[in-house]
Amino acid sequence: MKAVIFPGQGSQFMGMGRDLYEQQPIARRLMDQANDILGFRLTDILFEGTDEDLRQTNVTQPAIFLHSVAQAAVMNDLLPDMVAGHSLGEFSALVAAQVLKFEDALQLVAQRAQAMQTACEVEPGTMAAILGLDDDVVVRICTEISQGGDVVVAANFNCPGQLVISGSRRGVEIACEQLKAAGAKRALPLPVGGAFHSPLMQSAEAALAQAIETTKFSVGICPVYQNVDALPHRDPDEIRENLVRQLTAPVRWTQLVQRMAQDGATDFVECGPGKVLQGLVKKIVPAAALSSAAV
Repeated sequence: MKAVIFPGQGSQFMGMGRDLYEQQPIARRLMDQANDILGFRLTDILFEGTDEDLRQTNVTQPAIFLHSVAQAAVMNDLLPDMVAGHSLGEFSALVAAQVLKFEDALQLVAQRAQAMQTACEVEPGTMAAILGLDDDVVVRICTEISQGGDVVVAANFNCPGQLVISGSRRGVEIACEQLKAAGAKRALPLPVGGAFHSPLMQSAEAALAQAIETTKFSVGICPVYQNVDALPHRDPDEIRENLVRQLTAPVRWTQLVQRMAQDGATDFVECGPGKVLQGLVKKIVPAAALSSAAV
């Protein structure tokens, strides 16, 4: 069975999508439509902008979403049996499963990005990657620190031995020190603008919930494995609720990929910029066949 997976924030690179735009009429049509929907020329930033331009949350999220969906759209033989996306990538997955229309998903992604940017300004925070430590140890130490008043949580369960923490700057700093003392091989601060997938995103969650409530969701053509519970979903109301919760809940990518494999996935195809997810899947399900939707 084929699982099609979509990356999230951090997979972007300068110039991404140019080949798609120049060589694939379907992709060009989607990208031109995106420029109109967003009210600015995202393609100009993609093709000619600086790395700094591309790192702005209100640009990064629509850019990765657009690239991922355009790449999937030109793959005539894609035909997923199941789909999933890492954080932001869940919106691309919902388009691939025909739960959301492209234009509706893009508007939600733009609203999500703006809500997250605003939340970052209201509640400053950061994130760090913890390498070489059991998930249970990371969760326990973060919980103890948070109980002491400094917010820090396990945010992304990416693969065995790789977990991202998120919270206040002080909370993350304390956690990095304690996690290294507990045996982590590395604790790497990440160049992000805020504490994504943590309680500090609550204001963004409220803003996104309002937008999602007024958007049409359909029953999917295949199951969508969602970040918050790592389970397959088709019911529009369940998908809606999980999308909102995702902003403050951890991304359970390890568990999600394990569940996909348990449900029969043998081939994982990554649609979108980069190959980050293929590397994670290889560590979670070593026997899986991996490929990119290269165009």
